[in-house]
Amino acid sequence: MVVRGGFSIPVTFLDTDLLFPETYALVEQVEQHYGIIVQRQRPALSMPEQDQQEGPALYERNPDRCCTLRKVLPLHDALQPYQAWITGLRRDQSEQRSDTHLLQWSNRYQRVKLAPLAFWSEQQVWDYINRHDVPYNSLLGQGYRSIGCTHCTSLPATDAPRSGRWVGFAKTECGIHL
Repeated sequence: MVVRGGFSIPVTFLDTDLLFPETYALVEQVEQHYGIIVQRQRPALSMPEQDQQEGPALYERNPDRCCTLRKVLPLHDALQPYQAWITGLRRDQSEQRSDTHLLQWSNRYQRVKLAPLAFWSEQQVWDYINRHDVPYNSLLGQGYRSIGCTHCTSLPATDAPRSGRWVGFAKTECGIHL
């Protein structure tokens, strides 16, 4: 939508270093398809550094801490030059997201957060993807409905779109939208 609208807005990708190969392939496909460069924002710590400081397999022991290090803090750094950010959050993705507004204030990042898809359904997203030839993660065709890091993402356990995330933990969000 940004490219079609002629906006020259930077696109940032939170690269946790723990993503599926299909996700990395999608980033490359998006760059080629739209003729843009996606800015990769990485965590301050490499995985070996994180393992040394926090112990191995932090995602298995304390996924909240892992998400903070690999997602929340990197997004904070990425947003520093900006007054606002755009996200693809939708109300139908989970109960926690059901009150998402088109425009809201992010207390965590002290920035305006725009969610232009807030009132879209999953079907409307797919209709748009098909109508406008939008590249998408091939894992969606394999039954995944929410895709994050490899260790914390599996096929959905129920009909809830985010039920395949952090299975076995009382966790449904990484923290960037809280």
